[in-house]
Amino acid sequence: MAAAASDRKDLEHVLSCKDGRPMTAEALTAYGAVRGVREDGLAVFRGVPFARPPVGPLRFAAPEPPERWDGARPATAFGPAPPQSSALAPGIPQTTGDDWLTCNVWTPDPGAGGLPVMVWIYGGAYLIGQSSDPGYDGAVLSREGGVVVVTFNYRVAMEGFGQIEGAPANRGLLDQVAALAWVHDNIAAFGGDPGNVTVFGESAGAGSIAALLAMPRASGLFHRAIAQSVPGTFFSAALADDISAVIAAKAGVRPIRQALAEIPPVRLMESVDAVAATMARYPQWGPVAHTPTPFSPVVDGDVLPRTPWAALAAGSARDIPLITGHNRDEYRLFIAMGGLLGKITDEQAATALRTFAPDPRAYRDAHPGAPAETLYELVHSDWLFRMPTLHLAEAQAVAGGPVHLYELAWSANGLGACHGLDVPLVWGNLAGGIADLLIRDATAADQLSSRIRRAWTEFAASGDPGWPVYEPSQRLTHIFDTSPTIAPYPEETSRRLWADHTFTALALTP
Repeated sequence: MAAAASDRKDLEHVLSCKDGRPMTAEALTAYGAVRGVREDGLAVFRGVPFARPPVGPLRFAAPEPPERWDGARPATAFGPAPPQSSALAPGIPQTTGDDWLTCNVWTPDPGAGGLPVMVWIYGGAYLIGQSSDPGYDGAVLSREGGVVVVTFNYRVAMEGFGQIEGAPANRGLLDQVAALAWVHDNIAAFGGDPGNVTVFGESAGAGSIAALLAMPRASGLFHRAIAQSVPGTFFSAALADDISAVIAAKAGVRPIRQALAEIPPVRLMESVDAVAATMARYPQWGPVAHTPTPFSPVVDGDVLPRTPWAALAAGSARDIPLITGHNRDEYRLFIAMGGLLGKITDEQAATALRTFAPDPRAYRDAHPGAPAETLYELVHSDWLFRMPTLHLAEAQAVAGGPVHLYELAWSANGLGACHGLDVPLVWGNLAGGIADLLIRDATAADQLSSRIRRAWTEFAASGDPGWPVYEPSQRLTHIFDTSPTIAPYPEETSRRLWADHTFTALALTP
């Protein structure tokens, strides 16, 4: 249980240090007191455990609550990142500690009470991600929006999403549920309202949010959701089993918990990277063999009973206001990362259409004279992000749930409105990391970021981002650009091509 409100008030104080060190702030969680720091008018707490380290006997287990501690635990440094791919994002240091499952809090006033809460779920292809990424610094959102911002780590890759005999499925999703349960029980100690929690996330983080909207275990733990660039990849149990068997064989063991737990995380990650680099060798994985990641949430019938599109259409999130949207030129980033800009051949485009398009001929007919690279980019963007996002909005609308749709159309540079551009715009962290890669016009970016941040925080506070709900007859969509507009969904050609498509759990093919 959360600590009593009177006890929290006694411990929530600010201590001024005379030797020039930052002032500190304390809060009392259900597991003990934590001491953070004061930074530019905010109280910031980093590296607070929300679950026990998932190592030793707890390796590949569902998360368990943290142990209690005495005294005030320092909360000034981020916890270590979960084990993750060094191949997908070179330069990311491998974890040097076991306490992977920690969270971080930015709050305008720990003693205020009743502030809206925004909980971020990071993306990274279910292979990488860490809450310590400077791009996820919550200072701007918290200070300007008057909200409590929470970020946290969850297990990725084999640790979080590998299908392992003797282990629960979707451990990464279970970590997210545990973090949200921690928020529910403890966020009042940081000034937040546990009855007004908004989850927001991008890419794999948005896919995770889509899953949470369909998961009975997550019911009641959040009240609004923002899903940015929802991926359409959800695996059947048979597909996930086969992928894990290949990874385990690469590591020299069977895909069972006891055997895999004997392999150090870094060495197991090497086997994951080896398989991820050779996905095309496994045609039985169908479209997944043409992607760079062997992991996605698994529709296992227990943790995740059905796909998000089916669940939302049946009303699983009818009472949860939702913002969802995508970027106009999603896949262009990946073409650039592969060194393929200006190099896509007719054969590559034809293969992409055969693999991903509902009707390859209809795709060509709908884009007469389009060059190979345009077709290649469009079908990848549609299959992976744009149409899953649109269909999620439509599923929510069909069930009578409130949903607001957007498209980011601002062209930051030669990559257009590509995947990931929304992240620095949402956070307001417009320098460093991916922002330096994608943003050239800092003034225009700051103006657009301000509008997006205001919409996100106002939605967190009231459920209204400032534009009409999406409904299938008018399809009104907020277009984020230099001059924002509200118009019918702009990707009408793609919408028609995918109108009869159903996003199901991806199957293991013969």
